[in-house]
Amino acid sequence: MIDEFAKDHLHGRLRRDREALLWKLDGLSEYDARRPLTATGTNLLGLVKHVATVEARYFGEVFDRPSPEPLPRWQDSDGSDLWATEDETRDQIVAFYRRTWEHSDATIDELPLDAPGHVPWWSEPCPNTNLFAVMVHVLGESIRHTGQADIVRESLDGRTGLRAEHEKQIDEEARAAHSARIERAARSAAHPTA
Repeated sequence: MIDEFAKDHLHGRLRRDREALLWKLDGLSEYDARRPLTATGTNLLGLVKHVATVEARYFGEVFDRPSPEPLPRWQDSDGSDLWATEDETRDQIVAFYRRTWEHSDATIDELPLDAPGHVPWWSEPCPNTNLFAVMVHVLGESIRHTGQADIVRESLDGRTGLRAEHEKQIDEEARAAHSARIERAARSAAHPTA
């Protein structure tokens, strides 16, 4: 009974974060969805592509259920899953992610939490694992990258949050006052008066 509860809970969280990540693309121009917004090149469409690739590998290869999507061998990973080429459309990447969900969901639905898996890119002694550990790992990856997407999106136009229905109108004045208060506290902590 606890296994089904745990599995359903983890799966529900994964589904929630998938939708949140895709929502970060809503309303953006092609340029803003793709452009590098950090020194390391982090971009929104690249985050979606990366998380789709992660899911495809973990819920595919690890359980001997290869993804129907063409993926390069993990040994040949060159970072190209972190950005969209000029030939890849947003629709193609989003569709890849959604098809990956279907494949991942089938793996999760069909296997018990203790189903054995093998992650060849994990170091010894950890490559032999199970569905529970992989679900926790992939959920962690999804949460991490959705958080990055939240910050990157906020830097573009101020939008934040998990879902459109929870989004509030941006109050620029209140945000500026809040940011100024934090800046004053940071400066004060860095240079305390004697």
